[in-house]
This record gives sequence, structure tokens and C-alpha cells, in this order.
Amino acid sequence: MLDYVVIGGAQAGLAMAYHLKKMNKKFIVVDRENEIGASWLNRWDSLKLFTTTEYNHLPGLKFDAPKGHYPSKFEVANYFKSYVAKFDIPIQLNTLITSVRKTTNGFYIEHKDGNIKTKNVVIATGPFHTPYTPPCSTKISEKISQIHSNYYKYLNQLQEGDALVVGGGDSGYQILNEISKDRSRTVYFSGDTKVKSIPQHILGKTIWWWFTLIGFLSYSKYSWIGKKLNSTTQPVIGTDVKEILSRKNVIPVGRTNDALNEEIIFESKKVSTIKNVVWATGYRPNFNWVEGLELDADGYPKNYRGVSNINGLYFIGLPWMYTRGSATLGGVCKDATYLADYIFKQDIS
Repeated sequence: MLDYVVIGGAQAGLAMAYHLKKMNKKFIVVDRENEIGASWLNRWDSLKLFTTTEYNHLPGLKFDAPKGHYPSKFEVANYFKSYVAKFDIPIQLNTLITSVRKTTNGFYIEHKDGNIKTKNVVIATGPFHTPYTPPCSTKISEKISQIHSNYYKYLNQLQEGDALVVGGGDSGYQILNEISKDRSRTVYFSGDTKVKSIPQHILGKTIWWWFTLIGFLSYSKYSWIGKKLNSTTQPVIGTDVKEILSRKNVIPVGRTNDALNEEIIFESKKVSTIKNVVWATGYRPNFNWVEGLELDADGYPKNYRGVSNINGLYFIGLPWMYTRGSATLGGVCKDATYLADYIFKQDIS
């Protein structure tokens, strides 16, 4: 019988493991992937963090890169590997959890190769669960290559011909930027063209320096400002939206409404020349494998700062779990510290 099982081996799970190690808990981190850092390595090759080195430290170990550097996905993965090695974190890979059930003695966790019994569970699977594509994607001809941003890695995955990028968030604009640099290819864009774009540096300081100064990342979701920030569209950071949309080979087409074989129907027109579609349309949460869990209107677990409705079941790394930074590499530390303090108080009470 373990004291804790941490489900998820990326930043949230590792931050929590650090504290459990310090508290001398008997625990294990389990992850569905086959290597540490795979959740980052699986994303597109040109991906870089929006935050510089100094804002990406997990507890106890600084990110080994110069101040002001924007780490790549490869550097993040290597940092995680170093973190696991330094703190000798017990981690079990290739372990996809299929169910978590509360019992009279703790929790019974099932995976494809067996089960684990533990007194407590910390779910650190992050915000990215099931890649979402709209229903009209099933109506598109098989001649057209379709890929979700979760599986997009590099330009050579696309076939010759026009492309469509759907989704106006950070991922959508970064991928649109990469694809449209090939000026011989027409790239249609279906997404918000009025989204605010913020540069990475203002007056010689990084935008994250300014965010920290004004407390932008520290407002709780229960505060008036936090509620306001949470309800508004997040700005695109570090990508020049206006410049990308001004390119002659980029054609905004409004909302994607429908499709019929090789014809895709948009808010502003119909197009039948598209050969590739990249869906940067986000993810849907999936916690169906946790028995008895209460979910909110968005499908995320009801909790207060990671403490769920089920005694002994905790969460970390959820979007806006407490602040805007809760799901970020640097921001998860504060939530992990709070949760560790809560666990410590529970143990001595």
C-alpha cells in the first residue's frame, strides 16, 4: 500500500513528487508515455516556451539555461529528465491508468498491466487530454490530409498544395506562421483575426517581467480581476499576428461552418482547393476514468486549489486551477507548495 500515486509525469506531477519526496512519503509517479518529457516532445519541432528561463524553474532545481533564453521543447524534456535523476523520483512509464476508484482502505487504480493500491492519489494529467476536431471534419474527403495540432511536428507532414489552419490561439498562430513562410503555398486561416497580440519584450523587459510586476499571474480565479481575465480571450504572446495576417498568401476566411468532400464551407466563402487541414482547435477534458468525481460545466473536476470532493484525491496542473499560471511550467510551483502544505496539515491533524 503506497501513501500516494501521482498520475502524470510532466511539470505538475514532478513538482508534486518533489514535495512528497521531502515529506518522506512512499509514492510513485506513473505516466502513459514511454519516456520522461514525452508530452512536450510530441508537439511540433519549432515549439518554444513563451516564458524565459527564469520563469520556468520547478521547485529545488533551476532550469539550466541562460537568463532571457526561450527554451525549446527538447530543452524542457531534458530538464525533466535531469529533475527525475537529481531527486531520484520513482517513476513508472508506459502505464496508462484506466480507472481510479475509492475504496474503504484508500484507492484502487487499474492499468492495462495490473493495479496499484494507494492511500491517496494526485492527478497531474494537465490540461491537454482529448484533441478536439469539429464534427464537419468527418465530411472532408480522404484526399485531404487532416492533422490536429497535437500531432503536427513539422512542415514536411503536409502534402503539396493549399493548406487550412483552424484555430486562433497561440498554437494556431504559431503553426500558421510556420506554414505560411512557404510563400508558394496559399494558407487559409479560420480563426479570430481580432485577437490581441503581445510582444515578448516591452521597453527592454520580457512581458512576463511586466506580468509579474503587476501581479497578472497571481490573481486568483475567485477574485474580480481573476474572473474577468478568465472570461476573456487570452492574448497571443510573442507572435506578430498582424504581420502574419498581412502576408499575401494568408487568406482569412472566418468560421469553418461545414464541409462536403473536397469543398470546405466558411463564413465568408467556399473553397475546394485545400489539400491540408491543421486543426488547432484545442482539447476536451476527460476524467471519466475517475469514479464518483464531480465535474464543473467545462468538464473539469470541481476542486478548491486541487482538493477535490473525494477525500484523499487531489489535482494539480489544471487550467486556472487557482491562477492563470496554474497549468504553466513555472506557475505550477505555487500550487504544488499549497497542496503539499495542505497534505502536511492533514497528516498532523
